[in-house]
Amino acid sequence: MPRAQKLKVFRTPIGFHDAYVAAPSQKAALAAWGSDANLFARGVAEQVTNPELTAEPLARPGQVIRKLRGTAEEQLSALPRGSKASKRAAKPKPRPSRAALDKAEQAAEALEAKHRGERDALAKRQSAERRKAEQQLDRARTSYERAIERWQG
Repeated sequence: MPRAQKLKVFRTPIGFHDAYVAAPSQKAALAAWGSDANLFARGVAEQVTNPELTAEPLARPGQVIRKLRGTAEEQLSALPRGSKASKRAAKPKPRPSRAALDKAEQAAEALEAKHRGERDALAKRQSAERRKAEQQLDRARTSYERAIERWQG
């Protein structure tokens, strides 16, 4: 009867979680995690011996167990200042004031209304002056035509 290999527990970080697996070797752990790279050689995977951390993976050998690393607040506070995620955790900036824009829009609307009124008044004055000039032209033309008729006899 073949002797069963002793299981070891290995851990690697995956996002905000640690992925634990009970496997007979590092190669088997990498296979369980689906990694083509040697995470142990890169220093991002390690063997775990803490009994509190090894209990669950040893109860389910070969299965990847994901455990959250700290609370969301702890994870966000650990991020470097200025990162996108730490900005999400910070208080949002207050919305810029529209007061100056609203004031400028009202001033522009008031000026447009004033100009519209001035254009209407100008149009009325021009129309009246044009009617007066046309009446004078009609009288002068009629007077001239009568004078031509008298002259021609």
